[in-house]
Amino acid sequence: MTDPGLYRHLDEMVPWNDRLQVLEVIGIVDEAPEVKTFTFRSDAQTWFRYKPGQFITLELPLDDGPIMRTYTLSSSPSRPFSIAVTVKAQPGSVGTRWMFDNLGIGARLKAFGPGGDFTHHNHPAAKYLFISAGSGITPMMSMLRWLNDCAPGTDVSFVNCARRPEEIIFRKELELLGSRMPGLSLSFLIEERSSRESWFGHMGRIDAVRLPLLSPDFREREVFCCGPEPFMRAVREMLQSTGFDMAFYHQESFGVPPVEPVPAPFPELPANADADAAPAAAAVPVRFSLSDVEGECLPGQTVLQAARASGVRISAACEFGLCGTCKVRKLSGEVEMNHNGGILDDEIAEGFILACCSKPLCDLEIES
Repeated sequence: MTDPGLYRHLDEMVPWNDRLQVLEVIGIVDEAPEVKTFTFRSDAQTWFRYKPGQFITLELPLDDGPIMRTYTLSSSPSRPFSIAVTVKAQPGSVGTRWMFDNLGIGARLKAFGPGGDFTHHNHPAAKYLFISAGSGITPMMSMLRWLNDCAPGTDVSFVNCARRPEEIIFRKELELLGSRMPGLSLSFLIEERSSRESWFGHMGRIDAVRLPLLSPDFREREVFCCGPEPFMRAVREMLQSTGFDMAFYHQESFGVPPVEPVPAPFPELPANADADAAPAAAAVPVRFSLSDVEGECLPGQTVLQAARASGVRISAACEFGLCGTCKVRKLSGEVEMNHNGGILDDEIAEGFILACCSKPLCDLEIES
């Protein structure tokens, strides 16, 4: 029986708060080989406010310790009572394979977000060109679903690339949208034929010859691209070679830089050096209030590195100020924070910082 409490108007609900509520799985759908969509609702029956194309970070409770994985939302904020991620289990994947094997209806996960600025809301245009490959289609589906609900007449040229016909994610829905959105021009580009189903469409890889055939006026469009890094690099180079103005090109990427090693408490001195000449480390005291731990942050260290050195766990995924997973409240002190959009101005005003990209300027107390 459906819970009567679910029948609530939007104005009777408050937005989802990743610091207070977790997600509950309410749907699992097979989209393509090794691709599933997981749909969630808030365990507190709140609604979801985000921009189409943004992502969330899930905390997956593996047996040997939780791991953080970032996934783009494939759902649209025009349908705010649930959110969905569509994930592909790559060879050797750990987090996604755990989701496939362990998540069922009713399962609950901690999540952080939403975050990211890969969205057409930030770049309004008269014409769009979406180019995607593989699971890179997820932010495009979020944006296209929003456009279908809110501005179905928008001029969108969509080029989706896949290895084989059966690997086209959301193919049936895309074809249905193509029949309902008068401004949508939909093109599939397949690399190789399949024994599982016949194919009479375009074959090959996207290049400077095929793109003008699939989207003749591509130079007049705002371009959004998502897929594996080699694919996006090829698209960038192709557009540049045609003289396309790259100010109108946008791509999504979760490239994570190498994690900086935590500096040693004192610099290592040569064997023949005078021990009395060792410079004193200008450590800044950092207190982690919830853990009741007194630590220190050495020159060049971030709050996240200081926490790890002190044995305090702060969740972190991207570690370069984008995902917002390591958001913590600063109770006292000041920091220098250089983030990449993972925290909002009103959150900063409330005293929150991103531990991965904040360095103390004085004695600091963190709610962690």
